[in-house]
Order: sequence, then structure tokens, then C-alpha cells
Amino acid sequence: MTDQTPIADRRSYHFEVMRRAIDLIDGMGPQARLDDLAAAMQMSPAHFQRVFSEWAGVSPKRYQQYLTLGHAKALLRERFTTLETAHATGLSGSSRLHDLFLRWEAMSPGEWARAGEGLTISWGWFDSPFGPALVTGTDRGICGIAFASESGEDAVFADLSGRWPLAALTEDPARLRPWVMSAFGAGTEPTPLFLIGAPFQIKVWEALMQIPSGQVTTYSEIAAAIGHPGAVRAVGTAVGRNPVSFLIPCHRALRKSGGLGGYHWGLPVKRAILAWEAARHDA
Repeated sequence: MTDQTPIADRRSYHFEVMRRAIDLIDGMGPQARLDDLAAAMQMSPAHFQRVFSEWAGVSPKRYQQYLTLGHAKALLRERFTTLETAHATGLSGSSRLHDLFLRWEAMSPGEWARAGEGLTISWGWFDSPFGPALVTGTDRGICGIAFASESGEDAVFADLSGRWPLAALTEDPARLRPWVMSAFGAGTEPTPLFLIGAPFQIKVWEALMQIPSGQVTTYSEIAAAIGHPGAVRAVGTAVGRNPVSFLIPCHRALRKSGGLGGYHWGLPVKRAILAWEAARHDA
């Protein structure tokens, strides 16, 4: 791994390093010293500090604060966004993600019921800031992003491809690459989405898109925003079934108590993404 390695590859490499570092930081707690962390990672303190700061945007000691449950609760107190007012106040419009999307196309109920029949879905593996990512898409846009650092590539592929069992799958990363590069901040081409889901699920995913980076909301707030205040459990299920991770930010949905809740691609990934976004927001 050198400085000439493409930035997306370096980010994925750094996440593998950071994933081990995060476990160490968790184990050592707030008293973790840079020298001790670097030694455990078999790096010099200067190199470890540089690699960590390049990925996280803050020092290892500072990042530890973003990983705690207490920080999740603080996010909920200090950066809770009321979805009904987010769009009206321009919060959602300031999100980098919204500037990327050229168009938003959801399947009709009939198309969804056909389980992808007649669709050709391209797929490919890509490096991302959060480890290996499986990306799928049609000619109308990205329809799936999944992270494999916790579950493994085989399980992730079976999960994502199994959502459209009647679609024709073809490995074609070159077709998806311009969209993927923009999705992870390394390109300029707009990133269209093609949502494949039931109408209720798509309403939930649309609500998730109104949560700006660095802010969070609750499952009950999402339920209220889509006009179904009593459907908190169904909202939680729809959040968990979101096929387009990161771009449709299901990681920003927390329990009312401030607990992180679950995450389909692994709770450590959710913690890492939330802390990564919060660190950049503060920086």
C-alpha cells in the first residue's frame, strides 16, 4: 500500500486497519495512549496517527468519544432532526448526498411484486471507506450497496442478490464504477438510485434521505413523518431492509432511548459510520 494507490483503495485499506484499531480503542477505553495503540497495531506512533486521522478526520483519542453509547445519546439530544421540518428549513438540501442524485426512481408495486423479473442487474465489488462494498444497479441507477466487513462477501452477495430472485445478474463493475466513485466522494458524475421495494418501504427510505449527515432521528419520528405514527415496528423492519446502505442513511436512525439499535450489515459498521460522520461534522 503506497501513496500512489488509488484513493478508494487506500480508504478501504484504512478501514481494515481502523476496524482493528477501533476494537483496541474499545478495549483500552478512554485511557488509551497513542504509543500503546500504535504498538498494538505494529506501527510507529506517527504513522498510526497519520493513517487514523486521514480516515477518521480526528485523532484516535477523540474518535474514541464518538464510539460510545453516550455519544449516540448526545447526538440524539443535540442533533436530533425533526423530519417534518427538515426539508422546509433546508437541512436536507445542504446534505452532500442530495447534490449527487440526478433522479430518484422507485419501482411500481407491480414491478416489486415480480421480484425483479425482466430486470438485468449489474453487480461488482468495490473498495469503500467502510471496507469491501457490493454494489448492484440497473440501467436506471444503483439499487443496492452492502458492506461485507462483518458478514463476509459470500453472505452479503447471497443477501443482496436474493432480494430480486428473478432478475438476471451479471458481473459488470465497469458499468457501475462512475456512480460508485461519486457515491463515496471520489467522482463527479451524479448518482441515480433505482429503489426496489414495497411502497411502505420506499416511504421509509425517502424519509431517511431527509436526515442530514451528522444528524440523527428515531424510528418513531420516521413513523410520524410518513403518516403512520403507530407503525414504529414496521418502520424498524423497513429501515433494516434498506438495500442502498450509506446513500440512504439507515445508520442515522436510533432508538428513542438513544441506543444504536441494529444494522443489517453489522453494528460495528453502523458505529463506525456514525462516528466517522460526526467527526467530520465537528471538524
